Amino acid sequence: MTTSRIFRIGGELEVHRLGFGSMRLTGRGIWGPPEDPAECRTVLRRAVELGVDLIDTADSYGPYVAEELIGDTLGDRDDVVIATKAGLTRVAPDIGLGPAAWPPVGRPEYLRQECEMSLRRLRRDVIDLWQLHRIDPNVPAEDQFGVLRDMQSEGKVRFVGLSQVSVPQIEAARKIVQIVSVQNRYHLGDRASEEVLRYCEAHDIAFLPWAPLAQGRLSAEGPLATIAQERGEAVGTIALAWLLAHSENLLPIPGTSRVAHLEQNMRAANIELTPVEMAAIEEGIQ
Repeated sequence: MTTSRIFRIGGELEVHRLGFGSMRLTGRGIWGPPEDPAECRTVLRRAVELGVDLIDTADSYGPYVAEELIGDTLGDRDDVVIATKAGLTRVAPDIGLGPAAWPPVGRPEYLRQECEMSLRRLRRDVIDLWQLHRIDPNVPAEDQFGVLRDMQSEGKVRFVGLSQVSVPQIEAARKIVQIVSVQNRYHLGDRASEEVLRYCEAHDIAFLPWAPLAQGRLSAEGPLATIAQERGEAVGTIALAWLLAHSENLLPIPGTSRVAHLEQNMRAANIELTPVEMAAIEEGIQ
């Protein structure tokens, strides 16, 4: 089974499909600075050395910590596509709180403010891909989509995306602004967004699955583990290879704060799963 390792976001931004997610470049509970900032900077530099040219982040990671690390480390690299997000705020470390630690705020003036601040932290003149982290149910959706359109027309952002949305929400947004990416939770153990993925395939929209490794909770048993053992790879590496083979619109963004884990994840880019292996994995997750 051979799949393309390249995707053109918006038909223009050519990136390798295995990217890097920066959420783990923060402290415990995705709050505050990381324990080892120097290692995190090394991770970012090593990711680029290994061929990563798509890095995903958000203003709420830290908050602000991940964006600042990326800006300090890679702010002068015009060969790396930076995708960031705004629309979720932070009130506490995410330690057992879940969504309660990430209240959505979609007021247009707030989204505009966060875009301006992200430009400053990332040390960019324009944000390659700016994504609405969540649609705020307390603000008219068309107002949120409208400010995305306005910031794009003003040249602050090049392309626009959405996060954790349904097909009807994508269609509503596309009536107001071009949508080139969707970022929903998706991994071997959670394929609730399969309909969204098929919609993205039909409309040439990039799908960036967040939590592609289920925060490390993928089963160490069954066909996935067997294939990993046979190939001498980690279960997570094979899970990423499955995502790359499952759909050419999937752009996984696994994250880590350790170089060894990064290198383990990146091996997935060179793994071609056979049809027999894909069938076994599919059967094992039914």
